[in-house]
Amino acid sequence: MTDSVSIPVSESVPDPVTDPVTDSAPDPTPVPDQVADGSAPVAPPRKPKPTVADQAAVQAVLERLFALYPQMFGARFLPLKLGVYQELLALHPDDFKKDDLKLALGQHARSTRYLEAVSSSQKRYDLLGQPVEDLAPEHVHHAIWEVYRRRQARSRENLGPRLLERIVAAIEASGLQVADYVERVRIQDVSATAALNDALALLAERAAKREALLRAYDAGGRSPAEFAQMYGIELANIEQALARRNAEGLRTEAQPDPLPEPLPVPQPEPQPGL
Repeated sequence: MTDSVSIPVSESVPDPVTDPVTDSAPDPTPVPDQVADGSAPVAPPRKPKPTVADQAAVQAVLERLFALYPQMFGARFLPLKLGVYQELLALHPDDFKKDDLKLALGQHARSTRYLEAVSSSQKRYDLLGQPVEDLAPEHVHHAIWEVYRRRQARSRENLGPRLLERIVAAIEASGLQVADYVERVRIQDVSATAALNDALALLAERAAKREALLRAYDAGGRSPAEFAQMYGIELANIEQALARRNAEGLRTEAQPDPLPEPLPVPQPEPQPGL
């Protein structure tokens, strides 16, 4: 039986989708509640904002990247392979300064267009536009959430249902058990955790309906077309359910793996004076 999954806030990992410079996800580094001497916690230092000169240098780098690799930095973005920063420096030592390239790749990877590419893909690509490695499911999930968060902030339409569909699709495409997927995602945002819980509930509801449909089909002894006509359902629905069962190697008498319990929603820290 699958144990319930709880994700402590202190174990959450920064989203490495926005950092193509590193070869792997950053190590989780919890901020302690107190420093060793018992004084108040020390906030991490803020990075200085880019200057006008920095922004001009970044724009120049992005234009050069477009000229060199239009298939990756042109009209259509693709998820970059990990380690592309080091590769670009090695290939073009006279074209890019380290700091300028790092800033440019960071800006590129934080753009909504790039995050949309990550959220819609299962692969990372090399500089020639060839798929070379799988995207980590947690990178896809964080990109889905960030794209939703940005677009919902600018839209009067409720984009929540579309978000849930994308999360469900990402879980199914990951090839992971649901509990393993949840463990890898490591959500700490209140709204993101609530959305994941809603997606898990939707996934469980659909699994139950699919199981009931297949049991009725197996008990009827009819062809898919006859079964669909008798029950007034779309033939494609039963065909998809059968294909999925065959692909997963499931038997109708086997129960699906239990889904994890809903994640505990992190509570926002109380504000001083409230």
